[in-house]
Amino acid sequence: MAGNIGITGMDPQTGAALTAALEQANRQLGGDWRIVGDQDADYVFVDMDSMYGPMSWIRLHATGKRVIGVTSASRSQTDFHLAKPFDAESVAELLQNMTQAPAATEESVSEDEPVRTASEELSFEQEAAAAAAAIEIPQPVVVPASATPAPAPTDQLPEEAVSPRDEEQAPAMVEPVVAIPTSAPTPPEPAAPPATPEPVLQREPIFVEWLAPGALSGRFRYQRGNGPVLLIDADTRQYHGPAALKPLAEAISGTVQRQDFAPVSATNWHDEAKAAGEAQPLARLQWYAGLVAGRGTLLSGYDPLAKYRLGKWPQTEREFPKHFRIATVMMKAPATLSEIAEASGVPASEVADFINANLATGYAEPERDNDPSPEPQKPGGLFGRLRGR
Repeated sequence: MAGNIGITGMDPQTGAALTAALEQANRQLGGDWRIVGDQDADYVFVDMDSMYGPMSWIRLHATGKRVIGVTSASRSQTDFHLAKPFDAESVAELLQNMTQAPAATEESVSEDEPVRTASEELSFEQEAAAAAAAIEIPQPVVVPASATPAPAPTDQLPEEAVSPRDEEQAPAMVEPVVAIPTSAPTPPEPAAPPATPEPVLQREPIFVEWLAPGALSGRFRYQRGNGPVLLIDADTRQYHGPAALKPLAEAISGTVQRQDFAPVSATNWHDEAKAAGEAQPLARLQWYAGLVAGRGTLLSGYDPLAKYRLGKWPQTEREFPKHFRIATVMMKAPATLSEIAEASGVPASEVADFINANLATGYAEPERDNDPSPEPQKPGGLFGRLRGR
């Protein structure tokens, strides 16, 4: 079943690690898989724990792609499942299972559960609704208080099974003995139809999500009204636009749909890009889009009480001088939003925006329960050596 396989919907660090593991696993299995872009892939890895992974899954699912969910959760609603942390061996095992069971979903890698086909795979909500609808609830029969039912004979209760000999003599079904009340009981009320679960409404996409790797492919023009023009090359991860970021705030705020990105032909690209401005890294625009997306609060899906940290020093902008103080605090140790605000002297709303920007670019991440505690730093410098004596 080996074929084309791609990677999308994840930060650069996770994407690079998965690409290396996938290439090594493919060599172990004979090189039958072709690693291509998500547009040409039959199977696509998506990081379901990232802020833009679920949107990539929805887009790929609508186009008929088979999605491999990369997640630290025990299961995923995607077609296949790769658990975090992963390595070349776990990726090779997944590819081998996919090759052996082409019609199986991600449940096929579990030893405790039977294999189900993709058409049988339901979401958690659908499974619960289907199970509730399948249960037949017996309705009680109301018997008047004045009526006393006669006791059933003790020599043959309704629950007794008919012996094989009795079946030969009387092939018809044996009716149980039922006590008949002196007055007719009130008929039971009809059972209410099972409640139909309300559809889950998907959140409207925002600009920063369209800049995630794999969300767009090709060259586009983005403009709102008479606002600035942005020329975006999603394949080379560059854009052309104003040198300053703050003038773009209004243009990239709020809901943004796929049709807001107009394709630009190769013949017109050079002239339009030259008029829009110098080429810049798309990560810079992605960072600013994350900065303005939350409007002073953490983006949906992130706990305001959790601790956050910077994995490496981000590229700070001169337009935002306070960001240097926030980054300095976050590089020391994981901290909550309020702790960072207090230590840096920056309002919590600006700290939340800064965290959003670096979550979007992969520089920041929430601290998880299984993260190892940082080792205490050894004394350094002259005063440290003196204290160590």
